[in-house]
Parts: sequence; C-alpha cells; structure tokens
Amino acid sequence: MDILDRQYWENHSSCWARLSLVLLATPLFILSCGTAPQGVPKLSPPPKEVSARVNPQAYYHFLRGYMAELANNPVVAIEEYRKGLRVDADSVFLKIRIATLHFSNSEMSSAVEMVDSIPLSAVEENAHLMQLARVYAGTGHSKKALLIFDRVIAETPTEDHGYVSKGMLLLGLKRTAEAKAVFQSAVTQVPNSPAAHYYLGLSMSELGEAEGAETYFEKAIQLRVDFRRAYQSLASLYEDQNQQEKAESVYERYLQEVNPHDKEFRLQLVRLYLGAQSYESALQQLALISDDHPDDLNIKVRTALIYGEMGNYQQAIDELTIILDARPNELRVRDYLGLMYEEMNDYRQAMKTYQANLKINPRYYDSLLHIGFLSYRQKQYVDAILHLDQAKHIQPKRSEPYLLLGLTYLQQEQYESAVSEFEEGIQQDPTNADLHFNLGTAYDKLDRFDGVVQAMERALKLEPEHTDALNYLGYSYADRGVQVEQALKLTRRAVELKPQNGYYIDSLGWALFKIGRSDEALATINRALSLITDDPVIFEHLGEIYLQRDELGKAQKAWTRSIELDSSNEQLIKRFRDQGFGEPILQDARQSELPKVSHSTSEHSLTP
Repeated sequence: MDILDRQYWENHSSCWARLSLVLLATPLFILSCGTAPQGVPKLSPPPKEVSARVNPQAYYHFLRGYMAELANNPVVAIEEYRKGLRVDADSVFLKIRIATLHFSNSEMSSAVEMVDSIPLSAVEENAHLMQLARVYAGTGHSKKALLIFDRVIAETPTEDHGYVSKGMLLLGLKRTAEAKAVFQSAVTQVPNSPAAHYYLGLSMSELGEAEGAETYFEKAIQLRVDFRRAYQSLASLYEDQNQQEKAESVYERYLQEVNPHDKEFRLQLVRLYLGAQSYESALQQLALISDDHPDDLNIKVRTALIYGEMGNYQQAIDELTIILDARPNELRVRDYLGLMYEEMNDYRQAMKTYQANLKINPRYYDSLLHIGFLSYRQKQYVDAILHLDQAKHIQPKRSEPYLLLGLTYLQQEQYESAVSEFEEGIQQDPTNADLHFNLGTAYDKLDRFDGVVQAMERALKLEPEHTDALNYLGYSYADRGVQVEQALKLTRRAVELKPQNGYYIDSLGWALFKIGRSDEALATINRALSLITDDPVIFEHLGEIYLQRDELGKAQKAWTRSIELDSSNEQLIKRFRDQGFGEPILQDARQSELPKVSHSTSEHSLTP
C-alpha cells in the first residue's frame, strides 16, 4: 500500500461503522464521512455483518472497487472486490456486488457461481435477499428466486416489493393465474400499493378478465396519479375491446392532469384519431407536439400526410414544400411530395419531383420505384423497365420492383419475361402472395394451366383471403368446366369478402351457370351488371345464359352489346352468326388506357 493510499485509508477508516454497504440500488452515490448534501438520500444503517467488527483491509478494497464502478470500470471493480474477499471471505455484501457486476456484464455463469457461494442463512438484509433473487431470476434459476421472494414476503408481509417481484417473475414465466394470486395477496396486505393494484390488473388483463383489470388499473391511478404505465395499460385494454373513445379519454386525462408534454401519449392519440378518421383532432395533437418540438421533422411530415389523407393535397404539398425549402436534402420528404402530386394527377410534376431526388442520389430506391410505377401507368414501358431494374439491383430483397417489372412485361405481352421476373421475386420473397398471384396470371397467358393452379393455390395458402386469387382460380375452373364445385366455393368466398365487386359477382354467376343453376346464375349476372355496365365479358355471359334458356331475343341483344364493347372478339362474332342472329354491327370499342387484362384479374392493382 503506498503512502497516499495508507493516509487515505487512515483518514476514512473511522467512518466504516457508520457507512452502509447496501449500494445495490442505482444510481450509486459517493460516500462521505460528512453530512450528505441536500437532495442526496441518507445512507441506511450498516449491515449487521460489519457492525461488530470491521476488516480495514477489506474496506480499503471495497472503496477502490466502488470508485472503479463510479468510473464505469467493472473489470477493475470486480478485481478489487475479489481482493477484499481474500481477507474477508464471508462478506455477503462483497459477493453480492461481484455477482451483480457479472450479471450486468452478461457473465451469467460467473454471477450464478458467486450467488451460489452465499449461504442464505447468512443473509439477513432484505435488500440483499432481493438482489440475490433478481440474479437468480435473470439467469433462469426461477425456483431459487421464487423461494427467496417467499422469504422476503414472510419477513416483510406489509411491504409490497416481495409480492411484486414474485408476481412479475410468475408473469414472465406465463404462470399468470399464480401471479394473480400473489398480487391479490399484495393488495390485501398492502392496500395502498399502486404497484400491487397495477400488476393485479395486468394479470387479470392477460387472463381475459377485462372488467377486473379496468378496476385495478383505475385504483392504481387513484393511488398514484402520475402512474404512466397504468394509464397506458388501461388505454390498451380499451383498445383490445374496441372501445376507442375510452382509450382516447385515458390518454387525454393523462395529458391534461399529469404531463401535457408527453410526446408518446400525444402520438398515441394521433394514431387513435386517425383510426377513427378524426383528422382535425389528429392535426390539433400534432400542432401541440410541434410547439414542444419545433425541429421535429417527423411531426411536420405527419401533418402533411394527414392533409393528404384528408384529400387536401394542395395543403399537403404546401407543408412539404416548406419543409424542403428549409431542408432541401430530405429525400424522403420530396418523395412524399411526389406522391401528393400523383394524387392530384399532376404526373408531370410528380415525375419532376422524383427526378430531383435522383439528381441528389441516383441510387435512391423509393424514387426509382415511383418513377418506374409512374412510367408504367403512362405506358412508357422502356423507362419503367430501366428504373425498376435499377431499383431491383439496389435492393434485391424488396418485392416491389419484381412485381412491377412483371406487370410491365405482361402489358407488353412479353409473358416469358414476366414469368422470369415474378419467379425471381419469389426467390427473394417466397411469402409474397401477390407475386404468386401474378405469376399465375402470366402462366395463364402461356396456357400453362397447371402452373396457374399451383401459383394461385400457393397465393391462397399464404393469404387465404386474397380475393383476386380466389376469383381468378374460381373463374379459371368455371370457364374450363373443371372443378366446378370448387369454382363455386372460391368465387362465392371472393364475393363474401368484397360484395360490391361486380367482376367477382360475374365470376360467381358464371360458376353457377356451369353447374346448371341457371336461374341463380341469371340473377347473379344481372346483379353484376347493376355494378358494371360496360364490360363485354359480362354481357357475353348473359347472352350464353339466355341462349341456354331458349330466350333467343335476349341472347341476341346481350351478345350485340358485348360485340359493341369489344369488336375484336372474333369467336363471339362467329357464334353470333352461327346462331342465326345475322351480321353484328361492328364498331370500334373505346379502349381502356392500359391494354385489356383478363376479366378474372378483376383489375388487380398495385400500390408501391
């Protein structure tokens, strides 16, 4: 020991009997023999293990280890505490400090080895017992931890820490009913404990006892008005019960009565308001957050996007433009601006906006993707392929470029290329149901029906309520006159999920027709026509039903309308003539903006 160390030790050794070594709680406070400064907690009485006799050398190493802890040097702290153990091998406190440091450093085996060396009969301080139990609990030795918590409860039945710690461990072990019983005992023995009431409510919530959970959460708040977690859990409980207004009121109460500057709670309110389409209320909350956090870019962007959600695209554009004037290199913000221009059908300005991003960063994925999609919509297929291919190589794990590239090739009738893109996308993201669905449509163009079935079934396995896949597969079966009962089941399910989709309803009618239920088929097809009045396929189906029913005049009228809408249907024109209906009046049908897609796709769309 050098002279300075010896002098330091001699000057401070007389303090030993007055110092507490119960330093398990954080943060640690620097010890002093003088009066504690105002605001620093008073030190507890020393443990009984050191009150009778103090080993000065052990205390010296304790001080050095403690100073190392304060300097955030746990390795040196452990080394000094172990030196103290060499001269005071029975020191419970030093062993607990060492175990705690090992535990904090994720050195679990060393932590357990140290606590196992402590005879529980030698531990008299409840604080020490609690620390031992927490180390055992944190290292997976739950039985030992529960036994120690039981001892703490038995020795201090009117304090809540033993009950709460035991109950929390049981909750973590999914032994929820046992945890509830522990918290009920805590509430009985310590009726003024906010934590006991809160965790009893939490356990009841997990057991599905919503009414009881609500009662105890409210009681916890009554006992401690600023109990933030209790408000949060109560609001979540109401959300789980689809009582959105009650959830809103909980967050509002906390913000009004406890902390009006809680950003997270205000954002929760924004989320709830948006879910209820209460856009003005959401904007008010964002304005309050912005007052507290004027430099928060995310809040400003959210505000703009809510204007977009409201359909107030010009206001959204104005807000985003203000942000970009101050921060012109915010590529994400400019990307949102481009989307707002798209919503206003100002495709020229949208394209210009995305291109401005690429001037700053030519590899910016989102703008490449959006230019590709916008080019696809405008039938500029060469530009679409160029930008989508770049996006694909920048982020090969993302599914959107493969999907859009495949759709682009489909529109160009390059079906093998479409199949290649969809298959490559599936290799990168095999769980994407849309890729499987569109692969099936490409197989259909190549007359590979087995591939169609396999792809659609895979899509439905991944997403059982994928309505386009249900409709496509059902219509494909019905149109070929195979698996007609399955066709009926699939198309009926699609209609159940989207009862106002006229294409799905027509597919259901066609399946009914194929199994010989003519009256139901006719009523169903007419229902489809009440929703879609200009689809040539539906009129062709209607004519077929009338023809089977020998209502030839109505069949002729329906087919005439179908041919008027699509004069390129040479097969129907031939049948029209063969049925003796004469020569149909041919006229150019108005073509849709994009090349015609198979009826069974039901205008499947993609939003990147």
